[in-house]
Amino acid sequence: MAELGRGAASIIYLVQDAKSKHVWALKHVTKETPKDQRFLDQAEAEYEVASKLDHPRIRKISKLIKKKQNLLSVSDLWLVMEVVDGASLEREPPTTFEDAAGIFEQVARGMAYMHSQGYVHADMKPNNIIVNDQGECKIIDLGQSCKIGTVKERIQGTPDYIAPEQVHRRAINERTDIYNLGATMYWVLTRNFVPTALARGDSLVGSKDDHMLEKPKRLTEHNSRVPELFDRLVMQCVEIDSNNRPKNMLEVADRLNFIYAKLLAEQELRKSGMLPRYDDMPRQPPPVGASSGAGNGSQIGNAEGPVSAHGDSVDLGDEDLGDLPTFDSFDEGEPDPTSNARPKA
Repeated sequence: MAELGRGAASIIYLVQDAKSKHVWALKHVTKETPKDQRFLDQAEAEYEVASKLDHPRIRKISKLIKKKQNLLSVSDLWLVMEVVDGASLEREPPTTFEDAAGIFEQVARGMAYMHSQGYVHADMKPNNIIVNDQGECKIIDLGQSCKIGTVKERIQGTPDYIAPEQVHRRAINERTDIYNLGATMYWVLTRNFVPTALARGDSLVGSKDDHMLEKPKRLTEHNSRVPELFDRLVMQCVEIDSNNRPKNMLEVADRLNFIYAKLLAEQELRKSGMLPRYDDMPRQPPPVGASSGAGNGSQIGNAEGPVSAHGDSVDLGDEDLGDLPTFDSFDEGEPDPTSNARPKA
């Protein structure tokens, strides 16, 4: 049994079924203090949703095992999950615009399926998208997923990707996921965060009302080579008013497919010499404070913007508002299963 990753109250192991020899990822969640109950709740919610879904872009979960501390209290949970090989978009972002469009189209189609089954993910971010060597992706961490139209009692989401309606505990729906995905695309293409109602480090009681939210800069202001169609789609996805976002995730997927096809066609023209060649994105983001290059806009990051996409999920109720100074590092979410290399057989 090899360890794959660790989170705030969980560890993911690589295990093998003794009879079938099938390899699984086993997520062990432990309750050590009363506040850890939220981690057990998230694991149960993840199983409740994932066990009803069957899509190649969503990680499958086959079993939930509980260990009871007494007749009424559960102390440990184990989730038996599909093994996902690859790296998260946080660890290894795509290096070209066409790769980014292709990956995000897959994500959008997986989420569109999820919506068709009546659920939203509610915590889309770079760390929850795993991409393998063939460019195929998996959506992971359904711990904050819920039925469409749910009004949550607690603030749940990830600062820098969270939608306004999540912060203000309004009903969340397909367009909430569209905002979260839009904020994810914004970071991947620019290495800058969308100004959200609760950014990383903001005061818990200082969340911004919709009319106070700063409209994000166009992506081309951070990277002049972001294609116009990509810029337009992402900016629409992160509209503060959910009514101004794309009507559903299928529309987002279809527009990404069009962008992908257009970029591939332009790539062929560049190969034939009919269009000038250029490198879309660097393979590694520049360190904080580093120069963004020769000023041609081809770099993802820049000297003014943050480089890391890592954001901790939050799960906060009214009882937390007076206790904690910031959202930062409240809940680590799911451990990154790509943090350790999978052992070879």
